[in-house]
Amino acid sequence: MITSPFFAGKRYAVLGLARTGQAAVAALVASGAKVTAWDAREEPRGAIVQRYGAGVELADPCGIDLGGFAGVLVSPGVPINRHPIGEAARAAGVPLISDIELFAQSRGALPPHRVVGITGTNGKSTTTVLVHHLLSCAGLPVRMGGNIGLPVLGQAPLQPNAQGPGVYVLELSSYQIDLTLSLACEVAALLNITPDHLDRYGEFAAYAASKARLFALQAPEAVAVFGKGDNETALVAAREASRRPTGHVQVVDGARIAAFQHEWPSLQGPHNLQNAAVAIAIVEALGLDEAQWRPGLATFHGLPHRMEQVAQAGGVTFINDSKATNPASTAPALAAFPPGPDGHRRIHWIVGGLPKGDDLDECAPFFANVAAAYTIGDGGPRFAELLEPYMPVTRSEMMCEAIRQAMDAAEAAGGGAGDVVLLSPACASFDQFRDYEARGDTFRQIVAAMISERGEGQG
Repeated sequence: MITSPFFAGKRYAVLGLARTGQAAVAALVASGAKVTAWDAREEPRGAIVQRYGAGVELADPCGIDLGGFAGVLVSPGVPINRHPIGEAARAAGVPLISDIELFAQSRGALPPHRVVGITGTNGKSTTTVLVHHLLSCAGLPVRMGGNIGLPVLGQAPLQPNAQGPGVYVLELSSYQIDLTLSLACEVAALLNITPDHLDRYGEFAAYAASKARLFALQAPEAVAVFGKGDNETALVAAREASRRPTGHVQVVDGARIAAFQHEWPSLQGPHNLQNAAVAIAIVEALGLDEAQWRPGLATFHGLPHRMEQVAQAGGVTFINDSKATNPASTAPALAAFPPGPDGHRRIHWIVGGLPKGDDLDECAPFFANVAAAYTIGDGGPRFAELLEPYMPVTRSEMMCEAIRQAMDAAEAAGGGAGDVVLLSPACASFDQFRDYEARGDTFRQIVAAMISERGEGQG
């Protein structure tokens, strides 16, 4: 794990004891800090007692005197806009921080290294994993962490090698950036900004400002990379270009690399062209050339739950895009499967869940790619109303029924035409599933069972 003498003797509170909180407690205790930890659930509190005994105090930081604490570390899932910890910390004059801020404060004790920070509404996980893959293929020491589910504090510090210093590649959500005060990335990237998390931010402008903070934390001589396509990202790029030397701000669109996208089986579609363009700009800023990064694109396998091909049977391809939790994230999935030369619509779209808004406007440009929609979950009835003027819609309600109905329709259409059963919900999962991963796993399992039931070969 990553530790630092900077924390020794200081007091910290940790609120939220999932993976991120547990890693933070471990790093702080190992660094000689005094830690108070809390979680609303009994199980993670018990795990802390079992591991540390009296070495970690269990107490809700909202109910204790926070005076003298160096910080209150809040897990990203804690809604600081309405949770009482915000007022408690303000009253005590104690900063709310993230595990990413602890990492930033520990950097002075680490061997020589560089940090890449990647944010955006959509595509940041794919881009983070791709940057990690390209650097690994080039032989650089590299770690990946942050919002991708790997707490950076829980990982071993990087050591330089003959190829150069280590690189920490961090996927950063707006929630993490909000609670990060001093992370100065050598390279930072913003893929896009579209409306999301408005229940937390109240308005789109506040959400966009949260993303922009990552770049305000950088030194002027650091490199900033931006995707191309939305006004909010363009505004951040222009603002950063005005304060940095020429060439230290790059806006990329994929035109340079489009001719050989066909070489990358796991990076198809216009959204992945943009993700690859940003990833290439990042690794080139770190010193890689085309001879080093190009082979890695062909060997990249992508992410579970993000345009993941889970099976092929009877000429039908089954795609798990459960990570698409808003319409802007689903739109690229619909764009990736245009009609065939004869105009045949290929997509059998499973859509719905807990909606984050009342429309599917960002998906509308690609409705012509959809053969039929199968609506599920809380958002199903509203989405059915929106989609019925444009395509056949089946109100499936449950995942199992949607998959069965979509499979029947795809097979009846003639799978040889390249039909696709696509789970890309454009919604959060919490109405029916624990998280998007559980939803995607369920899709994968049901597909496998139904293919087996029908006695079809699975690719």
